[in-house]
Amino acid sequence: MKLLLVGFGRMGRLVEELARDEGHEIAGRIISTTVAAEWPAADVAIDFSTADAVRANVTRLAERGTSIVIGTTGWSAHQGELRAVAEGAGIGVVASANFSIGVNIFEMLAAEAARLLQPHPVYGAWIHELHHSAKKDAPSGTALLLRDAMAAAGLTRPIDVSSTRAGSIPGTHVIGFDGVSDTIELTHRARDRRGFAQGALLAAKWIHGRRGWYSMRDVLKG
Repeated sequence: MKLLLVGFGRMGRLVEELARDEGHEIAGRIISTTVAAEWPAADVAIDFSTADAVRANVTRLAERGTSIVIGTTGWSAHQGELRAVAEGAGIGVVASANFSIGVNIFEMLAAEAARLLQPHPVYGAWIHELHHSAKKDAPSGTALLLRDAMAAAGLTRPIDVSSTRAGSIPGTHVIGFDGVSDTIELTHRARDRRGFAQGALLAAKWIHGRRGWYSMRDVLKG
């Protein structure tokens, strides 16, 4: 595939490294100073830019008929608008707050735990996420993804969500259920960023040639 990297920070550079290892062509790298008219053609764009840039990025890529993998968080308030843009242009989009294959399987486990515990109101539910001090959004997009998955699975009780930002803590998410006699916890801890980049590349390969708006769960289901 010909890939366009939108945003070229740490994630963009890692995606490029892995993409080249897999034999993909990098059509270009878009940074904040790149003029829109200079955006090259590509099969799929992988966007790890900023929340403020996503609306304009999707519009520009839709105009070019370029399918998109969106790994940026913080723009979900505009999802309805962007879905309409993508559908109008007939492109494919995979959008997720987290492209780690492990995290997305963790989301499925969280949903199943919520489904099993819904009939047992003695168990209160919570999510606690921890990240390094430089991470800007709190709670994380992944924590919100987990919360929504648990609610969609039928958990009607409140889900307390809390965040910690300190030092160099690796991305960690804990979902828990606490009852009178016991506590159940499930934990996912990211050791590095390669899992996110590998998942984004998997999504790019999957969306190539497809139309519509999808999540990483759709990708993993094949």
